[in-house]
Amino acid sequence: MIITSLLDTDLYKFTTSYAYIKLFPYAIGTFSFIDRDETIYNENFVERLYKELDAMSTIQLTDEEIDYMASHNRFLPRMYLEWLSSFHYDPKKVKIWLSEQHHLHIEVTDALYKATLYEVPILAIVAELRNSLSGYEVDEKLVLERLKKKVKLSNENQLIFSEFGTRRRFSLKVQDEVIAYLKEHAKYCTGSSNCLLGMKYDMKMMGTHPHEWFMFHGAQFGYKHANYLALENWVNVYDGDLGIALADTYTFDIFLNNLSRKQAKLFDGVRCDSGNEYEFVDMLTARYKEFGIDPTTKTIVFSNALDFDKVLEIKNYCEGKIRCSFGIGTNLTNDTGYKPENIVMKLTACKMNSNQEWRNCVKLSDDLGKHTGNIDEVKECMSQLGIE
Repeated sequence: MIITSLLDTDLYKFTTSYAYIKLFPYAIGTFSFIDRDETIYNENFVERLYKELDAMSTIQLTDEEIDYMASHNRFLPRMYLEWLSSFHYDPKKVKIWLSEQHHLHIEVTDALYKATLYEVPILAIVAELRNSLSGYEVDEKLVLERLKKKVKLSNENQLIFSEFGTRRRFSLKVQDEVIAYLKEHAKYCTGSSNCLLGMKYDMKMMGTHPHEWFMFHGAQFGYKHANYLALENWVNVYDGDLGIALADTYTFDIFLNNLSRKQAKLFDGVRCDSGNEYEFVDMLTARYKEFGIDPTTKTIVFSNALDFDKVLEIKNYCEGKIRCSFGIGTNLTNDTGYKPENIVMKLTACKMNSNQEWRNCVKLSDDLGKHTGNIDEVKECMSQLGIE
């Protein structure tokens, strides 16, 4: 059994779930699995995956977990956590199949406040199950030696980072060992996105909101206003908490055009998850200055496929311009010598209630080749936003 606790996921899944409950309790959505490497799977893998989902259905939040989450996350009301204690993963909501080319397909459809909770555990299961069935064995000494060098670089250069590696970890065991080492040795590690391990090691749980929040708003309210409305609604739910805005759902250029002075002042900063990090710094600091805001009072959280050498380069570039921190995932929890999975789950369709027609959800990345969603809808989105 790979997933043994509801807390073995990223914090932003809970914050997003609660936001759906508060503002869009009748909304329904479908999340779809995407393997960018087009890995070949077999029927045995599918059978094992179904068994893991069946095992997940028995998990329930404990009183101890409720108490810890309530006392360490003031923005999640206890009534939400008490609802969460009654939540069970439902295997009947998940469809799994192989294409003729033996590529893996997974879809989850449910009320959005529940469907969003499946994403990270399913990705973690797929990654760990693939490693297990492939017979991969971890050289713990190698992992630790690599980790020591990264932590040394961080400590010597004051590189502020958090661990973001749940979804593509080699295994829970590896992630656990990595976080245990970070807790003891990394002076500038601010926490982990994983709630279970955050609780185990008493580390701050990190995270705000995902692309799906903006994708939902784009599908329901139009792409031109999606960024603005998504941030306004986030403030309506969290009243200034969780103040790092995700900037690249419909490209960073569009985000900057939508950003209001009020939002720029209210949010603590933005997250850069795709594109050229150095151009991002220059464009964002220029926009802050246009608003009359001192960029050095704001923060960029970089999180796009980072390693510590790149983190040092970006940190040096930000010096004197804007604050920075880093969310590092695969390079921490799956730097084992084996090629990590390149997998995601994205919101691909949604409707505001059961009577509404389904609407396609898309994401436009600042990285080439990473647009996701229905091809025709991607083209329509680009047309509406004036993107060539």
